[in-house]
Amino acid sequence: MSDPRIHIIEDRLSSIKSVVAVSSGKGGVGKSLIASTSALILAKKGRKVGLLDLDFTNPSTHVILGAESAMPIEDRGIIPPKIHGVEYLSIIYYSRDKPAPLRGEDASNILLEILSITRWSRLDHLIIDMPPGIGDAFLDIIRFIKRMKFLIVTTSSKLAFETIRKLIILLLDLGMPIIGLIENMKISETPSIREYMKDYPVRFLGEIPLDLKLEEALGDVEKLLKTRFAVKLEEIIETLMRRGLI
Repeated sequence: MSDPRIHIIEDRLSSIKSVVAVSSGKGGVGKSLIASTSALILAKKGRKVGLLDLDFTNPSTHVILGAESAMPIEDRGIIPPKIHGVEYLSIIYYSRDKPAPLRGEDASNILLEILSITRWSRLDHLIIDMPPGIGDAFLDIIRFIKRMKFLIVTTSSKLAFETIRKLIILLLDLGMPIIGLIENMKISETPSIREYMKDYPVRFLGEIPLDLKLEEALGDVEKLLKTRFAVKLEEIIETLMRRGLI
């Protein structure tokens, strides 16, 4: 028997035009930064945006946004608070500042609960910070949310790309739409990732250089949006908007 919450999820997300899953094959590539900053950039451009942090292993978007004290409101479900023009919800609201070593059925239940009780307003975009890798939580999200498009993040590392390669193959096999791939924290002029991507039917969206000043901008959204990282990401987002890909 299917869980009735799965059907509720479809209803909860019915007023959202576009669901973008920001994904990576491994942690430490800047996935959460790209998810958070993309949401801020889209909101700055007048889009109605939500950000949902489902990174069970290391939720960090609340630190990036300076949203540690913001809490959802309970009203026939959970209404996300609005942070810097973005409706925001994170697994951190449930785990607080403690580790959440969830596995199997427990992780699935919490995921179902979050998705089924959250009341988003009418949004142009819901950005999801996905769990890294292709484990149970990642696969459950694909199962529960039917109409996601994937934005993939990697670094220039061959090791990082090896995990990304497997993620791309999985998504293509499942018939999931992929917006494209961003190479983050670029530190040299070598075109390695761009060259690797020629073997796959996935757009290479661009390179974002390593920004050594990014760390000191975390928690300060105004400062964050002025970093080299955010300026380059905004160029990529604007191109995606013009092409109707996001």
